[in-house]
Amino acid sequence: MSNSIQVSGVILAGGVSQRLEKNKALERIGGKALIERVIESLVPLTAEVMVVVAQPEQAPALRLPPSVRVVSDRYPGGGSLGGIFTGLEACAEPWSLVVACDMPFLNRELLCHLIGESANVDAVIPRLGGQPEPLHALYSKTCLAPMERMLRAGQLKIAPLFEAVRVRYVDEAAIDRIDPRHLSFFNINTQADLEEARGYFRQKPPT
Repeated sequence: MSNSIQVSGVILAGGVSQRLEKNKALERIGGKALIERVIESLVPLTAEVMVVVAQPEQAPALRLPPSVRVVSDRYPGGGSLGGIFTGLEACAEPWSLVVACDMPFLNRELLCHLIGESANVDAVIPRLGGQPEPLHALYSKTCLAPMERMLRAGQLKIAPLFEAVRVRYVDEAAIDRIDPRHLSFFNINTQADLEEARGYFRQKPPT
């Protein structure tokens, strides 16, 4: 890797797909499972890739390559914050790119841009329409202590974390230069989302 820092890759795959009513990580887009696409996007940029699941029994169905580690939520029921904490705590590197398992159009150039913005902060968070995108972000292990305080207090919303750590926001203008359609942040929640994503690949695979 040519990045200025070494990073781990953390994929959150413990969420319950209530609206899709099936394991979205295994849904196929452009001939590949969603989680396979996410792994392929992270491997060239990271020293390791791990997948965070809610329960260990979720792992076999994902059919992950041997090089990908699986870790189970340290705070069951802790939502996305608990998943981020689990991955960040388990990772070997001081920094982790954290993404969700249902993002088929991750843009490696944008992920590299996040890594390049890591100096003198604890987290690098994209922001669209003024709203942070915490599940497509870069976190340092320095975030672990405030995350754990929040989890122990039952505070599961991620936004308050950004008031407790040093954050550099990557705003829309910077994102537009790399990913003008904002497809990096497209995720699968419904059958309609799944069909829309498949439609993109039928027309022309996003780059």
